[in-house]
Amino acid sequence: MPMSGSKISFGARRFRQFCAHLILDDCGKWVNIDKGVTFATDIKLGEGSGIGANCSIPTGVSIGDHVMMGIDILMFTNEHRHDDITVPMGLQGRTEVQPIVIEDDVWIGSRSLIMKGIRIGHGAIIAAGSVVTKDVPPYEIWGGNPARFLKSRLPNEERIPIEQ
Repeated sequence: MPMSGSKISFGARRFRQFCAHLILDDCGKWVNIDKGVTFATDIKLGEGSGIGANCSIPTGVSIGDHVMMGIDILMFTNEHRHDDITVPMGLQGRTEVQPIVIEDDVWIGSRSLIMKGIRIGHGAIIAAGSVVTKDVPPYEIWGGNPARFLKSRLPNEERIPIEQ
């Protein structure tokens, strides 16, 4: 199917939206899941949120309302075990899932990586190509590898602590 924003999309966005409501356990209204996205069925996708083309969203991810996600974003909620050096890593199974929470009104730039157990606060922006390894407080702009604080979106450069 063509990309959602294509001039000629043949209703692709509405069809993907319809399918998302059938597949996902918790799916808001007016969502957009673009072409090539892989996702677990237990994710939460909030109202008016969009997942860009070719993103990968694993189990244990909660995406709030009005979240914008660019293309090629990868999220990781667990990893391969590697603690027993007598067993090949590929045979050790996986670690426990550590959920990712993306609060409302967040913008995640293309080709960003979000690591396990991360919370991205309300109104935050993640610059394209960032590797997020720490929680991002509300209304802050973070970028880089590893991602770090760049500036606040609030007047007078105020900062709000992260609520758990």
